[in-house]
Amino acid sequence: QVQLVESGGGWVQPGGSLKLSCVSSFKIFEARTMGWYRQAPGKQRELVAQQTRSDTATYSDSVKGRFTISRDNAKNTVYLIMNSLKPEDTAVYHCQIVTAYGGVYWGQGTQVTVSS
Repeated sequence: QVQLVESGGGWVQPGGSLKLSCVSSFKIFEARTMGWYRQAPGKQRELVAQQTRSDTATYSDSVKGRFTISRDNAKNTVYLIMNSLKPEDTAVYHCQIVTAYGGVYWGQGTQVTVSS
């Protein structure tokens, strides 16, 4: 069973920055993809950023240029660096890993609140 634990969420003013971390019990260098999703109240969960095993990264249009996904294989940790945060970025952020065999695993989520 793969376990993912997110941290780093919190409250920040508009224009501020946060760095989310996702520690995996699975060796992330073997993962097919690693990604961050978010879900705001009353809305569907949406993809924010995703990185493949070959380090190709994709971002939703709403965060492109502001967010960066990265990883540290030695620490089995995936990061989401969020800059220039906006109130509409407020959501619960979830880490997801897809293994080489197609297994999909989610973390419990970390709350990000952007407000003045």
